[in-house]
Amino acid sequence: MAETTQDKTIDCPTYNTPLHIDVVTETYPPEVNGVAHTVSMLVKGLRKIKHHVCVIRPKQPADHANVSNADRENDFLVKSFPIPFYRELRGGLPCKQKLLNRWRNKRPDVVHIATEGPLGWSAVRAARELGIPTSSDFRTNFHAYSGMYKIGAIEPLIVAYLRWIHNATNKTMVPTAKLKQELQTMGLLNLEVMPRGVDTSHFSSHLRSESLRASWGAHASDVVLLSVGRLAVEKNLDLLLRSYEAAQAIAPTVKLVIVGDGPLRATLEKQCPHAIFVGMKRGTDLAQHYASADVFVFPSLTETFGNVTIEAMASGLAVVAYRHAAAGDLIDTGVNGITVEAGDEQAFIEAVVETTMNQPLLHGLGHAAAETARHHSWEAIIRKTEKIFCELIHSKKNNPRHDTFTIPT
Repeated sequence: MAETTQDKTIDCPTYNTPLHIDVVTETYPPEVNGVAHTVSMLVKGLRKIKHHVCVIRPKQPADHANVSNADRENDFLVKSFPIPFYRELRGGLPCKQKLLNRWRNKRPDVVHIATEGPLGWSAVRAARELGIPTSSDFRTNFHAYSGMYKIGAIEPLIVAYLRWIHNATNKTMVPTAKLKQELQTMGLLNLEVMPRGVDTSHFSSHLRSESLRASWGAHASDVVLLSVGRLAVEKNLDLLLRSYEAAQAIAPTVKLVIVGDGPLRATLEKQCPHAIFVGMKRGTDLAQHYASADVFVFPSLTETFGNVTIEAMASGLAVVAYRHAAAGDLIDTGVNGITVEAGDEQAFIEAVVETTMNQPLLHGLGHAAAETARHHSWEAIIRKTEKIFCELIHSKKNNPRHDTFTIPT
């Protein structure tokens, strides 16, 4: 299916009527990660504009503790298993027949596959068998993780799998133009750039808390560096610690606050006992932690987007990151943040030090970052996603023949 331009008018008879959309995802709140958050925002946004959305997801521990919640009308739960390397998350077991039975009885207008696990693969196969239009998200660079987790030998298989599953859908949404180009070289087809949004009513500099800063031992004039995310090898946190140590060597009052949890936490605490580890934060508590810091330090090179980047920008922080993912798209270096060439660790450390030492620069970058984030609302992204769904439905009605792409059974 050829890509459509954003300004093309589609004569879609369902566009002004509620759609029935099934969203298939391996992770969903109360699980805490970028994918769960963005899928949740998509679902909430589509429901807000009156579409009927069912979330098909694995059972979570919280579901067993609250049966009535697990059985709520808008969730369809499948059996789950712990995900290797992410033991706090659970994947969905293959369930093609279960999905076939559901969709024969309650056929959706479109199926959106948000994650590429066994549940997502089952959904692709079942939807194609029934001729239901499908879309997918490319949300996680699993192939980039393979070397970090000592399974680099199977990277070609991971790439082949990702190519199969995404090319088996009618459209794959990717968060940045650069990632789209990279995936095209891997053989992925029918890609459309779909950026991520931020709730600027939630993430805002107005939530800055001097009492929270005081709990970190930070005075009004002290600079606080912040990291938010999973404490795992793919986040390149050794560079975070080295950047903090370089800044602290010049300004001993600099603080480092680390929000998040994960398998590296104990190791990082030993490596950097002066850093302040506050664990996982949610809701207003998380937003206050963002707003109460000064510089967001983000050394990861494995993100497809990096929701934390735009959250930090909306919170009025000066962001230092590699020219990659969201930072590469959103930051104009020296204007609303600082980015350096991907992989240049010395330049990264120098950028953190420079930003920390230059408070007029720091504050100017933070103000400009908040203004940038203000133009990336979730509402616009939800409307663009809605338009893509309608285009897929319209195309399927005009061309109902089976897709020619062959997928493994």
